[in-house]
Amino acid sequence: MKKKKIPMRMCVGCRESRPKQELIRVVRSPQGEVHIDLKGKAPGRGAYLCYNVECLDKAIKHKSLERALDKKISEEVYQFLRGELLKAHESGS
Repeated sequence: MKKKKIPMRMCVGCRESRPKQELIRVVRSPQGEVHIDLKGKAPGRGAYLCYNVECLDKAIKHKSLERALDKKISEEVYQFLRGELLKAHESGS
């Protein structure tokens, strides 16, 4: 039986490739809005982050998330993302 292919994506913070299910997706919609896509199905350009606050900090410092989405990202999006990562970290511990 053929092995099922696991889609891999690169984290914009640490630059490591991981299975898509292990990452959180940030999307720039066709209308230009930036939001978090928790289901991974929203249309638009996506960038991925590990469920790790350190990766988010690196992405903010190097503006790699903004470059990946080709859009300035508001502080509210970063705060919401940080909250989601902290919730995931607490529930996983």
